[in-house]
Amino acid sequence: MTVRTRTPRARHPHDDAPDTSGEFRRIAELPEGPEKEELRQNVVRAWMPMAGRLARHFRNRGEALEDLEQVAALGLVKAVARYDISRGCAFESFAVPTIVGEIKRHFRDHMWGLHVPRRVQELRNRVRTSQRELTSSLDEPGPTVRQIADHSGLSEEDVLVGMEALESYSTLSLDSELPGADDGYSLSDTLGTPEPGYDHVVAREAVKPRLRRLPEREQRILYLRFFCDMTQSRIAEQLGISQMHVSRLISRTCDRIQRDVEDVEAGTDTGSDAGAGSGGEGGDGRTSAGEGAGAGTAPAGRRRGQRPARGRRRVPGRAPVAA
Repeated sequence: MTVRTRTPRARHPHDDAPDTSGEFRRIAELPEGPEKEELRQNVVRAWMPMAGRLARHFRNRGEALEDLEQVAALGLVKAVARYDISRGCAFESFAVPTIVGEIKRHFRDHMWGLHVPRRVQELRNRVRTSQRELTSSLDEPGPTVRQIADHSGLSEEDVLVGMEALESYSTLSLDSELPGADDGYSLSDTLGTPEPGYDHVVAREAVKPRLRRLPEREQRILYLRFFCDMTQSRIAEQLGISQMHVSRLISRTCDRIQRDVEDVEAGTDTGSDAGAGSGGEGGDGRTSAGEGAGAGTAPAGRRRGQRPARGRRRVPGRAPVAA
């Protein structure tokens, strides 16, 4: 494509603006198709220097110049696609606001460390501009909220909101040292840590109603073991049962309470009694001499793990007799 530049006598605010009016008239006449798309691409290439110049106005603001040039090129493509030559305005008067708006939108949507509403971003820009215009030298103190409000035409409440947003564009690392701190005190040192006591409170309140529903013997065993810190042997001596029986009751009761609590958290609690089936007072449907509150003799006439005496046999209905 042959690019025609304007004559020196033509007044134009952009020195790098090519004359593409003929191409735009041709684009308006052509139907959608490959030829029209090729003309648009030629126009985009012709105006790329101006888009790059506009992008350079926003450099040194935290974004790479290459990325800004890509955003400006995207705005130029949109401007070429939307431009209507029949309206009588020059293309540059339409393209420049479109490209600049695309760049500002990029900063608004992708460059903020914190998500800030658009209205707050606009307040921030007005407050920042007023601060720069009211500050004539670096030695002077910054303008007051009232002075910024009078200069910008905002209310003092909006000025305060905009001043808070001034620190939201970029964030600091938690490892960065606090201003004025000379001992390495960082932002992370100001953060609190989870309180382990809260978990104990939640766990205690979760098991409390289930402990109340336990049979009296199981409640006493758990109290002696976990609150009085007694050994299983001493508990067995006090209750008159075996140490193995105490161990089974503790394990079985704790497991059942844990299952009940987990069922409540999962929403599958059936409302069953925590003491049912825990091995106390016939909870599991079995009554044995060894699991009663009385003597610690094992069921069926022998202790668990003890072998029957040799040379003896059992006769139905009668006591064991010698063979």
